[in-house]
Amino acid sequence: MVLSIPGGEFLTGSLDVISQSLTIPVLVILLVIVIITIITLGGAISEYTSRKKVPVGVIRDLIYDINASQSVDELKSVISNADIPKSQKKVLTEIASSESLGDSSREALARKLFEFEEEKTIESLRKTDIITRLGPTIGLMGTLIPMGPGLAALGAGDINTLASSLTVAFNTTIVGIGSSALCYFIGKLRSSWYDRYLSDLDALIDAVLDYMNK
Repeated sequence: MVLSIPGGEFLTGSLDVISQSLTIPVLVILLVIVIITIITLGGAISEYTSRKKVPVGVIRDLIYDINASQSVDELKSVISNADIPKSQKKVLTEIASSESLGDSSREALARKLFEFEEEKTIESLRKTDIITRLGPTIGLMGTLIPMGPGLAALGAGDINTLASSLTVAFNTTIVGIGSSALCYFIGKLRSSWYDRYLSDLDALIDAVLDYMNK
C-alpha cells in the first residue's frame, strides 16, 4: 500500500530497497553464528571431558593442610601436590611466594589474581551470551525480510517465488532460535562450572592469606 502523502511512494520504495539489501548480510551473520555455535559446542564438550572435578572434601582437606604447614616451602609443596586445577595452583603458589610483601600488599595481589581468573571466565561466557541475545533477533530479521517479496509474489500468482521466500524465512528462524537455545544451554552449564571454580579458589586464597599473615 502506497502512503497517501506526497513522496509516499518514494519512501516505501526506499524502505523496500533497504530491507532487501539486508538479506545477504543477515544470512552471512546467521552462517557465522552457526559456525561459532558449533565451535563453542565442541569446546564445551572438550572442556567437560578434560575438566578436573574437585569434590568439596578435597578443598576442605587442603585448607586444613595449608594451615598445618610448618613453613612456606611446605606450604608450596602442599599446593603443588594438591588435586586441583593447575590454574588454581599457579595463583596459590604466587601468593605463597609473596613473603617480601606486607599484609595489605599481599591481599591486594591476591585480589588482583582472583579478578584476573574471574575475567577469564567472563570472557569465556561472553560469546555465548551475545549469540543467545543476537540469534533470535537476526533470525527474525531473516524471517521478515523475504516475506515482502513473498507476499508480492502471492499477489501476482507466482507460487515458486513465494515458496522460495517462505523457505528462507523458516530456515533463518530455525537457525537463529536453535543457535540461541544451544548457546544458552552451554552458557548456563559453563556458568555453573566457573562459579564452583571461583568459589573453590576464593576459599583456598583465604586459607593461604590466613597462613601468610600469621
